[in-house]
Amino acid sequence: MKTKQLVAEFFGTFWLVLGGCGSAVLAAAFPNVGIGLLGVSLAFGLTVLTMAFAIGHISGCHLNPAVSIGLWAGGRFPARDLVSYILVQVLGGLAGAVILYFIASGKAGFDVSAGFASNGYGAHSPGGYSIGAAFLCEVVMTFMFLLVIHGATDKRAPAGFAPIAIGLCLTLIHLISIPVTNTSVNPARSTGVALFVGGWAVQQLWLFWVAPIIGALLGGTVYRWLGENQD
Repeated sequence: MKTKQLVAEFFGTFWLVLGGCGSAVLAAAFPNVGIGLLGVSLAFGLTVLTMAFAIGHISGCHLNPAVSIGLWAGGRFPARDLVSYILVQVLGGLAGAVILYFIASGKAGFDVSAGFASNGYGAHSPGGYSIGAAFLCEVVMTFMFLLVIHGATDKRAPAGFAPIAIGLCLTLIHLISIPVTNTSVNPARSTGVALFVGGWAVQQLWLFWVAPIIGALLGGTVYRWLGENQD
């Protein structure tokens, strides 16, 4: 079962990067019918919603190193499985970026240095936000994401609705933070595309590991306290 869980996480993260980053790279500014910020936000939410229904019962559908770490902090995930989950999530994100690169490069004039949906701060923030603003945004957005994930999947929550709540939460997070960092809250999503861009994207990648992990640890810890000894 462990192997199947890891394979499920690989494909789930693959879909998240291909679907979410793919919407940004291929469709956000497409002539006349570009989906824009609203569409990209919805696309990221839909990747999680669809995979949560597809593989949630197999692997838990983390698709995100920060989520796995936050679930561990909340007492929902064993420490012994963290490294293997994080590894396959990063590999799945990279695989999604590979497929996206080959699709995107099929169009004349494609330039990966334009960003390729990478996350950034300062000059590489979509709205020109500072490193401090970007760090705070990523911490808080991931914190709230983990609160929603823990609450929606709590055994006392209404059964069967968790994927919808979690997918809509990720959509909302993107609606808020795309202008700030292009929205990460997911180190695997950030890593896959940054490796193709190189340069500044790799240099700034540290923030999109550190900030989401801090937010996830806080979110998991806070929900563990909120939910304990409740009937």
